[in-house]
Amino acid sequence: MSILLRAEATMVAILAIAGYALFGSSWWLFIVLLLVPDIAMLGYLKSPKIGAICYNAAHLYVVPIILFALGWWSGSKLALSIGLIWIFHIAIDRVLGYGLKFFSAFQDTHLGRIGKNS
Repeated sequence: MSILLRAEATMVAILAIAGYALFGSSWWLFIVLLLVPDIAMLGYLKSPKIGAICYNAAHLYVVPIILFALGWWSGSKLALSIGLIWIFHIAIDRVLGYGLKFFSAFQDTHLGRIGKNS
């Protein structure tokens, strides 16, 4: 199952980067914002549960897809670009095996355990 989910995420990443190349803003914006969703990992400083909630909230496709759609609908190139960058980030995380987190530990994801002991 993990292979199928990673293949799916690969296709999402390809579509997001192609969409950005077609509709997006500057590549500097892309570089600057690419890792912003990972700021949500700071929740792990409080506890694994808070960390998982924060990380998962920033790594679900729902909000960036809504942002992309609003950008498309309103003609906001910035909203469209941020949505595509965020979608790309999530997809690349999934390709690399960084799935949505369980409350037990950062390493426990819906794609399986990550890290040295996996």
